[in-house]
Amino acid sequence: MAIHRRHRPDASVEMQMGPMIDMVFLLLVFFMVTSKPIKQESDITLGLPGSVAQEEAVDIPDEQRIDIQPSGAVVLNEIEIGAADDRVLPRLVALLMRFKESADSARSKALVTLNPDNEVPHQRVVDVLNACAQAGISGVTFASASESSEL
Repeated sequence: MAIHRRHRPDASVEMQMGPMIDMVFLLLVFFMVTSKPIKQESDITLGLPGSVAQEEAVDIPDEQRIDIQPSGAVVLNEIEIGAADDRVLPRLVALLMRFKESADSARSKALVTLNPDNEVPHQRVVDVLNACAQAGISGVTFASASESSEL
């Protein structure tokens, strides 16, 4: 017995697209459910250092140092402010007023330490004290002999 197959040359093979689309959606849902989302950097929690409250208030005074050289020149924090022949010292008064305002805004006392040389006439020291009074600074002290010898 011979089996004869019939060959149909005009028959075409067709693929059903509906089940293939269903399979693609099923695979897409499967991969979406099983994947892990990447954690963004902004989502990482950070532990920042905290601030510690002080038990006692620390008062740090603002202090300016005025040296009076033997020639009579006035030096504020190592910067020459007044010449030897200047009695009024307008630059010193202006700087001390700004210093007083900044100390008042910081709620601290403005302090000035005078360090006159031993050869300076008393009138020059009085000129500097007058400049401090014009600026409204009342916390004026004199440097001790040990402080002036260290500098």
